[in-house]
Amino acid sequence: MNRFEYVIVSIDGDYANLKRTDIEFDELKLVARALLPPEITEGTRLLYEWMSYSIL
Repeated sequence: MNRFEYVIVSIDGDYANLKRTDIEFDELKLVARALLPPEITEGTRLLYEWMSYSIL
């Protein structure tokens, strides 16, 4: 299974914009906050693995 690392760039209501950090990638990924750990803030580093997000 793949693993991807992200950083939260911004939080807008029920959604967060994530930027991939493990490779050079300019596009942001919009993710519903319900899928993310509840204690996230802007700048939080996340790991996506096995179809779930966890804080690094």
